[in-house]
Amino acid sequence: MSIHADNRRLVRRLVLGAVLMFGFGFALVPLYDVFCEVTGLNGKITNTGPVVVDGPDRSRQVKVRLIAVHNEGMPWTFDPTDNVIETHPGEMKQTSFRAANPTGRRMVAQAIPSVAPAEAAQYLHKVNCFCFEQQALLAGESIEMPLLFVIDKKLPEHIRSLTLSYTLFDISPEVSTAAMAEKEQSL
Repeated sequence: MSIHADNRRLVRRLVLGAVLMFGFGFALVPLYDVFCEVTGLNGKITNTGPVVVDGPDRSRQVKVRLIAVHNEGMPWTFDPTDNVIETHPGEMKQTSFRAANPTGRRMVAQAIPSVAPAEAAQYLHKVNCFCFEQQALLAGESIEMPLLFVIDKKLPEHIRSLTLSYTLFDISPEVSTAAMAEKEQSL
């Protein structure tokens, strides 16, 4: 074999390897989502919206810790009104989080929830949550954002406490100035 044939074969293998790596990287996100759904990892909350509540299970009590986290570069103040809520599975609970924009400019934020232990995520039903919508605040504005949730009675007995954490992200650069202007005009 000649050196040119060896070089061509090597180039073909390298190109094929690069194409396969690109395809694998492109498929990772959907594969990860399926993996998390099957294993219950990552604490993703999928139960949102209306839920049928047929009365609380008063024989059990669950402690829910609420945590507010700022993403790097997010200047807002962001805190839960209650740090810990004790509830019975099947009991509807309402609380809220406070946010304030101390900057001199309009900003839009999005809260992303996470539950620990991850196994409990499928049993937490958020009926109404500020995380369903983007939160736009003008310079110096503050807001109280509602959270209405219920823990399913099917929550395994060994889970006596869970943590509901929200990370607040600045999405102002992604939101059009028209949407922010609309918020300003509605005030």
